[in-house]
Parts: sequence; structure tokens; C-alpha cells
Amino acid sequence: MEYTEALKVVRSKVEELAAKPNLGEETQLIGDGSVMDSMKLVELCLALEDHASEVGFEFDWTSESAMSRARSMFRTIGTLAAEFAEQSQQ
Repeated sequence: MEYTEALKVVRSKVEELAAKPNLGEETQLIGDGSVMDSMKLVELCLALEDHASEVGFEFDWTSESAMSRARSMFRTIGTLAAEFAEQSQQ
């Protein structure tokens, strides 16, 4: 899966769960200014896990650095989409 496709998937799931339309790549998912609380973030992870399974790969969102503010794949919609695309290609 290419980044642009992953971005569409991640963005649509975030917009649905956060009930906010037209979110961008730089939209924060953790920390100050986040559009989602921790429960919604878990729902997002499960939704992405399900989507990955449907298209034929396993999405691992449980890494040690997942929730680190500095290194986390969950910093923004864009960083999560990049990780989702990368895992789909492995």
C-alpha cells in the first residue's frame, strides 16, 4: 500500500471516530491538541488492525515507542499513515 492510500484510510477512520471532517496530515493524535481521547485512539488502532487484515497484512500498533510523544507513530495522522503504509509493504 502506498502512502497516499494509507493516508486516505487513516484519515477517514480518524474523522469518523473523532466526528470531525476535513482533518489534515498534521492533525495531532496524542498530546496537547489531540482530536481523540485514549479510548478513541484504541478504537482507531483496532479499526486499522481490522482493515489491515482485510487487505492482507498484520498491523502492529503495540511497539515500545508507540505512545512516546517524540517517536510515536501516533503523533499525527501523517506519521500513522506512514507507519501503516510501511507495515503493509513488509
